[in-house]
Amino acid sequence: MTPENSEHYSANAMVMLEALWGEGFLSPGGPDEVARIIGDHSLRGVKLLDIGCGAGGIEIELVKRHGVAHATGIDVEEGVLAHAQALVARHGLGARITLVKVAPGPLPFPAGEFDVVFSKDSIIHIHDKHALMADIFRVLKPGGRFLASDWLIATETVSPAMADYIAAEGLDFQMASPACYRDAMEKAGFVDIQIVSRNAWYRQQAREELARLKGCVGKAAAATLGREFIANNISCWERMISVLDTGEHCPSHLHALKPLPAMARD
Repeated sequence: MTPENSEHYSANAMVMLEALWGEGFLSPGGPDEVARIIGDHSLRGVKLLDIGCGAGGIEIELVKRHGVAHATGIDVEEGVLAHAQALVARHGLGARITLVKVAPGPLPFPAGEFDVVFSKDSIIHIHDKHALMADIFRVLKPGGRFLASDWLIATETVSPAMADYIAAEGLDFQMASPACYRDAMEKAGFVDIQIVSRNAWYRQQAREELARLKGCVGKAAAATLGREFIANNISCWERMISVLDTGEHCPSHLHALKPLPAMARD
C-alpha cells in the first residue's frame, strides 16, 4: 500500500522543512532520528525498501552511514522525488539508490523482495493500516524486519483540538492508534512487535522548532517564502504542541519481525 494522495509538499514547504530538519528531510529529527529508528539492528549489506522516501535524505543516510547495499525509495510526489534524485546524484549514489514514483495502492514488488522495509513518518498518509502491514509482510523475506516511525493518535477518537491541528496542517493525515497498528501487524503475521512512544522527545523538539520558526529560521525563510507562509506554519506548530502536550499526538517507533518458516527455526 502506497500513500493515498500526492503533491502535498510544495517547493516552499520543502525549503522550510529542510531549514528545520536538514537537507533532504521532511520530518523531524534528521539523521539522528533515522539512527534511533534503526536502533541496534544492523543494516549492513541489506536490500531495503523505504516507503515514503520524500526528499532523499533518508536514503543517503541509510547507504552512507548504515551500510545498506541497495535502497529503493518510493513516493507518490513528483516534486519531492525530483529533489531526491538531485540529492542522490550530488552524492554519487545512483548505483545504490533507486527512487521510484508509485501510484497509491499495493506495493509494486514481488513477494520476498527485501530484507528490510523502512519508513519514516509516511504511513500517516495511508488509511488502511491492516492492508499496508499485510503488504509489507508480503514483500519482506522470511526473517526480514520492519523498522519505522510514524505519527500516531492515542485513541481512535479525534478531539476537537486534534481535528483543528490536522486541518491546519492541510495534509491527508490518516492517524491511527497504537492498538490499531499492533492489531494490523499481528494479523499480518509479524512477531517481536514493539511500539515505543516518542511523545516526550517530540514535545521538546517541537518547542525548539517553533522557537526557530519565530526566530532565525523563520526570518530567513520569510525573505523568500513570505511572512504569511511562515505565520501560518507558526500557528500550525502551536496547534501541534497543544495535542502533543495532552498526549493525543504520540509519534512512535514501530519494529516487527517476519518470522522464519517453522522448519528453518528448528
